[in-house]
Amino acid sequence: MDVYVLQLRTGSEDKFTSLVEGALQEHGASLFRPRRELTIRRGGKRMLSLAPVFPGYIFLQTSDLNDAVRTLVRRTDGFIRMLDTTASPRALSGDDLQLVKHFMGYGEIVRKSTVTFDANQRIVVVDGPLQGLEGRIIKVNRRKGRAKVQLDLYNASFTVDFGFDVLESAPTDASTEGT
Repeated sequence: MDVYVLQLRTGSEDKFTSLVEGALQEHGASLFRPRRELTIRRGGKRMLSLAPVFPGYIFLQTSDLNDAVRTLVRRTDGFIRMLDTTASPRALSGDDLQLVKHFMGYGEIVRKSTVTFDANQRIVVVDGPLQGLEGRIIKVNRRKGRAKVQLDLYNASFTVDFGFDVLESAPTDASTEGT
């Protein structure tokens, strides 16, 4: 199946998906909209929040991008364009496709990763969606439990915060070592 990128008005991803998803399934196509789970604090309370990984973008998976599918997508409220261009859309390939498939492997909701910190206080990803993206991490906020990651798609860069939980290692007790 080929994967195409649809650009939408930012914030209209939910509405667009609900309007078009059923009709797309009849044509053998589906939408993929990765969202990330973050812990936010409001009024002193922690709560889980879902935010898009790529705000304003949804991925269309289809083996046949025929005129019926293109017309259906184009006429839906919130649609701006297909990338590369609406007239001649280009399926994802290479690093772009690899990046999207990385997130597809975690499903629609990208949960928090499990991390530790090494002796130099550098982040080490143990498990989760940040695994394999370590080289793209540009900033870590331990207090908020977030890692800012730079993602590149169609020669555009996105900086996205992903949540993480720190796996604390058990403290070593010097008195029990060597016994």
